[in-house]
Amino acid sequence: MGKIKEGDVVGRRSYNKDILFKIIEIYREEDKKEYCRLKGIYYRLLADSPLEDLVKVGPGELAQCLREHTIKSSEHMQRIFTRRERDKKLVLGRAAQYGGKNKVVNGNGVNGFDVPGTVLHIDGDSDYLDLCLTTYRQLSIPADGYNIEERQQSQVTPDLLKRHNPDLLVITGHDGFIKGKNDFSNIKNYYSSQFFVDTVKAARQYEKSKDDLVIFAGACQSHYEAILNAGANFASSPQRVMIHAYDPVFVVEKIAYTSIYDPISIKEIITGTITGFKGIGGMETRGKYRFGVPKSPY
Repeated sequence: MGKIKEGDVVGRRSYNKDILFKIIEIYREEDKKEYCRLKGIYYRLLADSPLEDLVKVGPGELAQCLREHTIKSSEHMQRIFTRRERDKKLVLGRAAQYGGKNKVVNGNGVNGFDVPGTVLHIDGDSDYLDLCLTTYRQLSIPADGYNIEERQQSQVTPDLLKRHNPDLLVITGHDGFIKGKNDFSNIKNYYSSQFFVDTVKAARQYEKSKDDLVIFAGACQSHYEAILNAGANFASSPQRVMIHAYDPVFVVEKIAYTSIYDPISIKEIITGTITGFKGIGGMETRGKYRFGVPKSPY
């Protein structure tokens, strides 16, 4: 397939090509061997690998992988819309009950409108950000997104919070446990975890309440405990596994569309992600959805 170069999609021989990566940098170490800095195509992972361990992925294999991930994401989206229909019936019943003589009812129940929670998404990867913003639109979640390198996120977050005043904040990008390290409790052994911690702390200086500003932070293999201790409601990665590019979206979707009156099951939030409890965890959090009546005809 020709010489491997920056921008190529590759897999690692030593890992049986379990994850597809894009090469973002080729460099030489002191041993004069060539190494590559890699970022996951579908997983928010950074990694380094000897060039000789990499195999270039052809268009057919890449297309097949894309189809598989598209099917998986579509299945999650369908479950979300099914759940919303179920939840909407409960909200409609409550609105009709409280409406009294002035309640507005049509053939399908109360004629109202949705006010979901709003999202500010700060992502270290422009490709993932575009995918997430597209998914927010498909899920009818108002969202603003910014591609900011992980190390710079803490500097810009307070100003972006002031500008958008969101209900939910997503801080993500790429991360990973540095190869050759063995202490998972030491945050210095991660590519980006310290940056995520610093950004969460900066956000909490702007808004201390975990109810008023719900924060998801982290990426693949991130230092879960440190990010939660910094003030995040949800974080990755409890068992230091990879998380899917869409996992942050699926977490905040559940919060954005859960009524402020209803308790949120942590289990339901986490099982609604692609990765599950090995990759995502968090704490009890209030919903951000409000139902309004009546809907204006204008």
